[in-house]
Amino acid sequence: MFEHLVNGLAVAFSFSVLPVLVFGVLGGIILGALPGLTATMGVAILLPFTFGMEPTAALVMLIGVYIGGIYGGSIAAILLKPRARQHLLQPF
Repeated sequence: MFEHLVNGLAVAFSFSVLPVLVFGVLGGIILGALPGLTATMGVAILLPFTFGMEPTAALVMLIGVYIGGIYGGSIAAILLKPRARQHLLQPF
């Protein structure tokens, strides 16, 4: 069981997947920082780009977009009035 975990981490952090992860996180931060765009909407916008990709890279990119979108939403919540429930307590 432990070897499956090690294999999964080796695939997820391989050099072919890491640029996709960085692109997904940066894209998610940009989409999340824009007022009115949420992390879920960012995943929905970038979903068609993943159809031609390798499945592992596509899932890593979508997860990166979602996590980056949550972080980017907190930037907008601190600078502006928070409009989403999950970012309501960020300015405090």
